[in-house]
Amino acid sequence: MDLRLIVITDAALAAPRPVADVVRAALEAGAPAVQLRDKRADARSLFEQARMLLRLTREFHALLFVNDRVDVALAAGADGVHLGPDDLPVAAVRRATPPEFLVGFSTDDPHLAQRAAAAGATYIGCGAVFGTTTKDVGAERIGPEGLRRVVQAVSVPVIGIGGVSPGNVSEIARAGAAGAAAIGAVMAANDPHAAVRALLAPFARP
Repeated sequence: MDLRLIVITDAALAAPRPVADVVRAALEAGAPAVQLRDKRADARSLFEQARMLLRLTREFHALLFVNDRVDVALAAGADGVHLGPDDLPVAAVRRATPPEFLVGFSTDDPHLAQRAAAAGATYIGCGAVFGTTTKDVGAERIGPEGLRRVVQAVSVPVIGIGGVSPGNVSEIARAGAAGAAAIGAVMAANDPHAAVRALLAPFARP
């Protein structure tokens, strides 16, 4: 399971380019995983987006996650789902999904991370490491130190997220994270190829 970089989709940041064009460029540059995130889409639209992205990720032997929606992820044949604290509990999702289905969980709390891992989370998304403008988290910024605390608390991979850029991604690697998740650094990049290569550089291939 290669989680060195999870590229998270955002149609507004990708515009005027279609999301699929940016995702293809990211995959061509070696991105090993994509997360479909569209908070405004209804289930049918999200399913159609997932099927479109799945064709791309399969072409490049990459993973596809769907944010929040377990039903859509399963119906579309995605590799997994990424859950937040307000979504279905990890244990309930694990009981309702095949053993090979991947389940990510977002938290910056080491104790919650431990509980999620014990319940069957495949990996922990931890942040916002450097702050973020793509989620309403106020002034939250846990820094590399906060990320390291979560890394040290669990045995599953931890992925740093929040304000990740080519200029700071090495700090995420030094904190012991298995990889990083990026939204704007790829979706808004003039050159997604170069952005992805830079974001991957600090992480050893599994």
